[in-house]
Amino acid sequence: MRLTDFKALTFDCYGTLIDWETGMVEALKPLASQAKTPLTRNAILEAHARHESAQQLQTPGKIYRELLAVVYKRLAEEWGVAASWEDCLNYGLSIRQWPVFPDSAGALQYLKKYYKLIILSNVDNESFGFSNQKLGVEFDAIYTAEDIGSYKPSLRNFEYMLEKLGGLNVSKDAVLHTAESMFHDHKPANDVGLKSCWIYRRYADQGFGATMHPGDMPHYDFRFTSMAELAKAHQQEFHP
Repeated sequence: MRLTDFKALTFDCYGTLIDWETGMVEALKPLASQAKTPLTRNAILEAHARHESAQQLQTPGKIYRELLAVVYKRLAEEWGVAASWEDCLNYGLSIRQWPVFPDSAGALQYLKKYYKLIILSNVDNESFGFSNQKLGVEFDAIYTAEDIGSYKPSLRNFEYMLEKLGGLNVSKDAVLHTAESMFHDHKPANDVGLKSCWIYRRYADQGFGATMHPGDMPHYDFRFTSMAELAKAHQQEFHP
């Protein structure tokens, strides 16, 4: 199997293209610093993952920036810190400031020459607009949790995407789903029969950070530690 076998790359955004963990930890500093016991970076991220995943199951129709406000409220309760609803809402708006990984924009601009580029994200449309400006590329399609009414790892999100890609004349076997999260992306990609590429951003760290443990590790077809590595591997295939 070669990267050049595919016609479309479907991307998770947050954790893969946008450095959501850095964005989260930075935005949570005022809250986490008041916790009764000191919190490591990974402890903050793992608590966030628990509350976010639970809330996505409970309120799948709630848009992401509003869902994050509830996550902030749950974290404040868990850590024993007072937080106003305004604080909670402001955390939801922090998505706008989450930084792009330094290699994402350049890699996407290169890959755009060879593939259709698609976003499948748990974000809301307004928040993604701010991230898209940082990514510096025009995607061929953008499918959000707000559009679909559910959150990954629900198979509904992948089925929705595949149905819409059919309308763009992209068949399932021409799609490579490209993502960091084993829980949100690779496991459901396995379940719907999509080939996948793991962008292992957390290769130098422990655990799963801001995503839940996937259980048994899913299968993946390619593995890189950055978008730059993916682009370089494609370039080497294309110009051996």
